[in-house]
Amino acid sequence: MQIETDLRYPIGKYMPQPYSDELKQEWLADIKFLPNAIENAVQNLDEQQLQAPYREGGWTIHQLVHHVADSHMNAYLRFKQGYVEDNPTIKPYDEKIWANLTDVKNLPINISITLLFALHQRWYEFLSHFTEKDWQRTLFHPEHQKQFTLWHFLGMYAWHCRHHVAHITAVRERMKW
Repeated sequence: MQIETDLRYPIGKYMPQPYSDELKQEWLADIKFLPNAIENAVQNLDEQQLQAPYREGGWTIHQLVHHVADSHMNAYLRFKQGYVEDNPTIKPYDEKIWANLTDVKNLPINISITLLFALHQRWYEFLSHFTEKDWQRTLFHPEHQKQFTLWHFLGMYAWHCRHHVAHITAVRERMKW
């Protein structure tokens, strides 16, 4: 009997974890190496493949790469705000609308991949100097009406890195690209 997997969550949903130095190093590595992982995942895909959705009803691989750049730019700013402000309220955005804006439609993915290399280098450098106390700083998320620690956000964005790379690699495997 074959187990059906949810193509929306190829690595499962994000599960918060308690702080540990070992997990911190793993998650920081996810942040550091995401640009390489995305670049490797899309290597040698042609335009037709990039315009294919990673699942039925899902974004195209092209949109997905641009989404990661949009999401991680917002994340970088959220971490900065959470570090320098006392429990700031983050600004949500509608990622579905952003994925259909003209820059996403018109620009090749190498623009966002290049952006990710620079962004993740700065983001990793910034985060790698956090103390355990810094990770306990908080942000307020108005859509969830809840306060989250920077530690929670690190885990969530590390998961986000692996999650979207897995979308691309999974569709490549299914399609035998």
